[in-house]
Amino acid sequence: MTKKIFMLLTFIGVPLSVIGTLMHWPSIILFILYCLTIIALSSYMGRATESLAIVAGPRIGGLLNATFGNAVELIISVFALKAGLIGVVLASLTGSVLGNLLLVAGLSFFVGGLKFKRQKFNVFDARHNSGLLMFAVMIAFVIPEVFSMNMNETKTLSLSVGISVILILLYLAALFFKLVTHRGVYQSGTENTAHEEEEPEWGKGKAIAVLLVATLAVAYISEHLVHTFEYVGEAFGWTELFIGVIIVAIVGNAAEHASAILMAYKNKMDIAVEIAVGSTLQIAMFVLPVLVLISLFFDKSMPLVFSLQELIAMVSSVLLMVVISNDGESNWFEGLTLLAAYVIMGIGFFLL
Repeated sequence: MTKKIFMLLTFIGVPLSVIGTLMHWPSIILFILYCLTIIALSSYMGRATESLAIVAGPRIGGLLNATFGNAVELIISVFALKAGLIGVVLASLTGSVLGNLLLVAGLSFFVGGLKFKRQKFNVFDARHNSGLLMFAVMIAFVIPEVFSMNMNETKTLSLSVGISVILILLYLAALFFKLVTHRGVYQSGTENTAHEEEEPEWGKGKAIAVLLVATLAVAYISEHLVHTFEYVGEAFGWTELFIGVIIVAIVGNAAEHASAILMAYKNKMDIAVEIAVGSTLQIAMFVLPVLVLISLFFDKSMPLVFSLQELIAMVSSVLLMVVISNDGESNWFEGLTLLAAYVIMGIGFFLL
């Protein structure tokens, strides 16, 4: 059913997006159209990546998922940086961290917990990811905020670039650790047979073609989506911060969100948790540092410095997720707790 909806949205949304752009339709109509089309296209990107991952095997598959998992977000952010919307980029990345840790994990735990009283996932993975989350958000994001208070712009940017390079290197080392040197070392018994029966939805050639076409379409639409933010903000009374934290973050990760909840409903909690936490790690340790480095080629460079509200929201989310997930078990009430935290933060960002 959802595949048919996404197919319909794609085949209607892409031509309408092009026509609307050329004919200069009202910004609000274009904003809604662009968002829905990007959500539909990102579902195709997700399915293509999943098919390639099954064909290529778990090691290369893991790398492909890591690379394309947040491709939509990366594309939207690059065009926002090009337009000089640094505030929107930092806010959307904050929103991705909050969305994955609180909204996606919360809905996964809640929906899965309504069907199964107690769900288990790999406790070793949860603890490994917890350590990386604490490092990525609480050290790599807090340090620039604190030290930049006594620095000029040039020094702050130098510090941001240095930290970004370290984050990317550590992220690559984490992938190498998980997919090569320690692959299977911390596997739980239920996981061993989980991936053996999987059949790819599409063949290698078709999956690559779909991925390529969907990525190009997302790039085209994202470039125009960025230019509607200002008008939409004025029309609805939304700040740059709210558009970034809530709207852009949800649009960029919608397909990923849906697949995590579906996995939890099927009691495949290892995959659901990996999508929620793994995607957060990709954002914090790969997408954000890459954007800092890309911004050096634009008129306005982006330092790795968040607002105090963004920083406190991310640190709180990480601490809450670590405490809830470290036992390797979940239930609907824990999901509800994460969702409540997301709603509280959403209200705060809306009223700012």
